[in-house]
Amino acid sequence: MDYLTGVQPKETLEISELMEQTVQGSIVKVNGAVHTIRDMGTVAFVILRKREGLLQCVYEEGTADFDLKEIQEAATIEVEGVLEANEKAPNGIEVRMEKLRILSEPADEMMPLAISKWKLNTSLEAKLNYRSISLRNIRERAKFRIQEGLTRAFRDFLYSQGFTEIHTPKIGAKGAEGGANIFKLEYFHRPAVLAQSPQFYKQMMVGVFDRVFETAPVFRAEKHNTKRHLNEYTSLDFEMGYIDGFEDIMAMETGFLQYAMELLDKEYAKELKILGVTLPKVDQIPAVPFKEIKELVAEKYGHKMRNPFDLEPEEEVLIGRYAKEEWDSDFVFVTHYPSKKRPFYAMDDPEDTRYTLSFDLLFRGLEITTGGQRIHDYKMLTEKIAARGMSEEGMEQYLATFKHGMPPHGGLGIGLERLTMQLIGEDNVRETTLFPRDLSRLEP
Repeated sequence: MDYLTGVQPKETLEISELMEQTVQGSIVKVNGAVHTIRDMGTVAFVILRKREGLLQCVYEEGTADFDLKEIQEAATIEVEGVLEANEKAPNGIEVRMEKLRILSEPADEMMPLAISKWKLNTSLEAKLNYRSISLRNIRERAKFRIQEGLTRAFRDFLYSQGFTEIHTPKIGAKGAEGGANIFKLEYFHRPAVLAQSPQFYKQMMVGVFDRVFETAPVFRAEKHNTKRHLNEYTSLDFEMGYIDGFEDIMAMETGFLQYAMELLDKEYAKELKILGVTLPKVDQIPAVPFKEIKELVAEKYGHKMRNPFDLEPEEEVLIGRYAKEEWDSDFVFVTHYPSKKRPFYAMDDPEDTRYTLSFDLLFRGLEITTGGQRIHDYKMLTEKIAARGMSEEGMEQYLATFKHGMPPHGGLGIGLERLTMQLIGEDNVRETTLFPRDLSRLEP
């Protein structure tokens, strides 16, 4: 009988381990996928794709004990050879190949996409149809490393602020946001819905842990077919209790963004460079009331307001432009949204109940966050439900939480794919979604 005692060290080395080798000319063993082969005649460059980037291997006739023809693009191989420095090679190192072991070979000789090109010169549709292949491209892959950094920063920062991570159901009896944008399904002969957000659950858990967060998918049955909408996306949610006002929520998000940009700058510099990303300044973010910013934008840019209760996409773009020109900020909090356009649980502004103690965060002219203070008083909550002509059916457990005391609280939800899209300068949210789900796409 064998015992497992933990992670076993490997003979094969990763790029970072190769770069730490102090003795040039040492024999090393590496593995990876063949990204591309550049045959120069008696010498060939075999570029391996590994999790940390690209590694250059050099094939020379007479030195290697195998034939170059044995290697195919997209094969996975293990190589043994001599480690050498080369300033022109990726990461400044290369391996002079001596021995080869084929781990797997492709069944198709032709790749559907030229993934070894610096930039995939193909349509978004083609990239999505061959998603698992297109993501092997170095630039495409870098987008999702950046996205990983944002998610990691969200978790790490909130842990540092005393938040507890939770995981809530995605199948429920009733949608948290209401409205018609709900995916309905049958759940063992009972009607059910896919979660529009974890709103009810994260509020309930504030009564348990004070501060909670979740990173998880949410579902919106919106019949949009735009560059900014998805029917399933990843929401970065948090909810926090014992707040003095909704400004505490905005301050916490500002802290997260500051932490995230520092983390990206420190640990994702390679990906930022690949994508040509300049990180935005987040030392301070302006906050301006909804009614005021609409008037400022209308006056400066001659924009005619058509919807007094919401922001149109064109207005979001103009607000982003205004924030950059007037305050040199890529971000702007738009506060005090009209109560008519906010869910029933949003706290109305006691000074003017036509508005709420809520906000959106716009990043370069696109809404990436919605948040605010919630109603924590049971009587006030049920009165607002009744005033809106809503039914309490399906919300009994949620409402029961407030019968037994809840602290002043609030929270937000950030669209991860939108945040990534704006950060790296893409113009379609599908570019920053691993496997998008929209009106027309259920595969891959």
